[in-house]
Amino acid sequence: MPLSTVGGLFDRMACLGQGAYGLSDLTQGEHALQSAALARGRNLGDALTIAALFHDIGHLRSATDEALADRGIDDRHEISSARILDRLFGPDVSEPARLHVLAKRYLCTVEPAYADHLSDDSKLSLTLQGGAMTPADVAAFEAEPHHDAAVALRRVDDAAKVPGLVVPALETYRATAEALAERFARR
Repeated sequence: MPLSTVGGLFDRMACLGQGAYGLSDLTQGEHALQSAALARGRNLGDALTIAALFHDIGHLRSATDEALADRGIDDRHEISSARILDRLFGPDVSEPARLHVLAKRYLCTVEPAYADHLSDDSKLSLTLQGGAMTPADVAAFEAEPHHDAAVALRRVDDAAKVPGLVVPALETYRATAEALAERFARR
């Protein structure tokens, strides 16, 4: 299942997305599908819908289901996710994925009540990821060209944790992903 093709991404999600998603009662795949359905339902566009679907693909780099945050390790999945997505789709998909962890830190800083609504696993990972931002961090994040898309993805990510929610299947998004990859390859 190489992650260098759209088919490889979909195969990886289908095969390995059954692992636990943090401390929640969802699998990685359920979280991904809920994220994509929310992005599509909020009319965030095709690029952000595919970013939502694969923003955590870095958690599925290996076949083992490890809870690294429980061991005090930040796996920096946002970086590996962005690298995978950038090769296929370019920055409109990869940059929101790369920035979605920083967006959580940003929102905790600029909207202090935001942190109160994070899931237990997001609170745990927030600590490992650096906690709230400094004023300089806020300015640097706001200077990122895709920061608004990252905040939108973060809000989708936070809401996509509903056990048993029925959403469209993985294959629903394949044609969109293939079209985005084809468009990026033609640039």
